[in-house]
Amino acid sequence: MSEEQLVYKKKKKKFKIFPIVNAIIFIIISLLILFPMWKVIVDSFDARSATSFRWWPKMFSLGGYNAILTRSSLYWPFVISVITTIAGTFFGLLLATLGGYVLIQWKMPGRNFFAYMLLFTMIFDGGMIPKYLVMQDLHLLDTLWAVILPMSINVYNLVLMRNFFEGIPESLFEAAEIDGCSPMGIFFRIVLPLSKAALASIGLMFAVTFWNDYTNFKIYIRKNNLYNFQIKLRNMVMDSNIPTDDTVDPNTIANAATIVAVLPFMIIYPFCQQYFVQGVNVGAVKE
Repeated sequence: MSEEQLVYKKKKKKFKIFPIVNAIIFIIISLLILFPMWKVIVDSFDARSATSFRWWPKMFSLGGYNAILTRSSLYWPFVISVITTIAGTFFGLLLATLGGYVLIQWKMPGRNFFAYMLLFTMIFDGGMIPKYLVMQDLHLLDTLWAVILPMSINVYNLVLMRNFFEGIPESLFEAAEIDGCSPMGIFFRIVLPLSKAALASIGLMFAVTFWNDYTNFKIYIRKNNLYNFQIKLRNMVMDSNIPTDDTVDPNTIANAATIVAVLPFMIIYPFCQQYFVQGVNVGAVKE
């Protein structure tokens, strides 16, 4: 038997069944996730929505989307969701990047103390009632700041950003210092341009969190004109406050509202996918 045949035989013996089993399991999990999503999409286009599963709409209609998009009472809540998402994502990234940059300043006195204090808040949370009392004492109730500020301070995202900054070669910082660059100059000219992947992935997490927020609006907001789209969507579906349309089933309108709620990020994600895929390794172990 030749040497090439021996090598081929050894490679053939190394065949493992785990990758095949792993692929089958993930395919099954993916199908379990996709089936409910497909049902919602189909029912949103079906004028006679049914509880049973259908592959295609039995009576295709855009009446559900027309009933949602032409309802003026949903316009302002949609704008509120856009405002809180943009503002919250901006402040969240601002605090995460500045906080992460401070924590990589190895010469700063008390750096470890501040790092441990931040990590302490990840383990022990004050709770709902203390947070509400703090918002009340700060006179932030019934304002959008009560929703934006608490969610912008996310220690987990701050730690992820710090770990990403630690992966930037230290020689770049030293070269910038030799050229006379200030610490904030290094932050804006060196750190941020090299952190596009982390900013995109963490920014997307912030944006999704703010867009889907329901709890904070329910706790801190009592004015009807400050409710976001998710609150109005919940009231419409759960409280039977669905727009009346004789041509389509109420369940069709409810499913169309669900699609409208997730549609913005379905549109945005493909443009962020390149950076998001790069950013999934943020916080990973580095060589």
